[in-house]
Amino acid sequence: MTIMKKLLASAVASALMVGGAQAEITNNTVKIGYLADMSGTYRDLAGPNGLKALEMAVADFGGTVKGAKIEIVTADDRNSPDVASSTVRRWVENDNVDMVAGLVASSVTIAATKVIEENNKLGLVNGSAASSITNEHCTPNHIHYAYDTYPLSVGTPTAIVKEGGKSWYILTADYAFGHSLEADVTRMVESNGGEIIGSIRHPFPTPDFSSFILQAQASGADVVALANAGADTTNAITTAAEFGLTQSGQTLAALLLFLTDVHALGAETAQGIQLTTGWYWDKDEDARAWSDRFWDETGVRPTMVHAGIYSSATHYLNAIAATGSDDSQTVRKQMMDTPINDMFAKNGRIREDGRMVHDMYLAQVKTPEESSSEWDLYEIIRTIPGDEAFRPLSDSKCKLVSSK
Repeated sequence: MTIMKKLLASAVASALMVGGAQAEITNNTVKIGYLADMSGTYRDLAGPNGLKALEMAVADFGGTVKGAKIEIVTADDRNSPDVASSTVRRWVENDNVDMVAGLVASSVTIAATKVIEENNKLGLVNGSAASSITNEHCTPNHIHYAYDTYPLSVGTPTAIVKEGGKSWYILTADYAFGHSLEADVTRMVESNGGEIIGSIRHPFPTPDFSSFILQAQASGADVVALANAGADTTNAITTAAEFGLTQSGQTLAALLLFLTDVHALGAETAQGIQLTTGWYWDKDEDARAWSDRFWDETGVRPTMVHAGIYSSATHYLNAIAATGSDDSQTVRKQMMDTPINDMFAKNGRIREDGRMVHDMYLAQVKTPEESSSEWDLYEIIRTIPGDEAFRPLSDSKCKLVSSK
């Protein structure tokens, strides 16, 4: 055999060995860590029922993929970036966790994804809203799936400004998510001819919104926008109702309102509020069928986060089944190469920055008279196509975008 042939044979053998190593599932186990707020402000939008959605995805695979057992471990992040980073580090460095799901508060997610990137694992983000997660905080090791602040700032503010709500006052949760939403909303209001006449930031979480709502009322703004989420949003809406904010002629815009929030408030209090959502349980036949299964498991209707957790986990497991590997980059590439057509999205796609692009929906909360049951709460006013809803790559600061 000539030297050249020997070198070629060696190269082929090495390639086969590398390919074979990648086409394996480590320890014959796929281990998923579910990290979320299980007891605090964001419990209802993800929390224990998000874990149930993840368990449903695993059950639909029969608990195995490519002959490997699927295991789930869980932790309560307590909305603390320090707790999140230490938990994820333990999982990926000591406990052989391959993928981290859930990921709710944006500050928690940014801390967790840094550790995930350092260890070349994978994160599937569904609860967090900050658009920076696939912009300046993007990594090659996480995917942002259900929604973010960019489409929230496109749908609701655009509609309200066009309806005459020109002057805005923003009440903002003082952490990464709130700051991101405030910035995106400011950009969209101003680009549509409106004006931000004031804003104030509140601690996260905040039980008493009296002083904040009074300042918003005193501003005289046409629109008081709530750049917060979870219990902070419902507390602010309840306080605004007590103080007669909308009765005095101001519009209340909830920029991130979940189905569970509206259900807790009731149609009597929340009626007429416009919001943007990434999914609704009654939007089509596929969504209703899956939501009925979720109802049987939990006794509640799912939020877009619950649906996103199920969809993204299923997409992840399908990628492992297709490649025979749990290697993060092999799986991520397969997920990017495969369109998403399921109960959550039709023709969804994962971009190079990690953003899953899909249609978003502008909804309005029904009146008590329009609602046929306790969870029949939204009327879908219009569909916002995915390419319009999410930040264009031409505006991206993500290091992964090829034009950068």
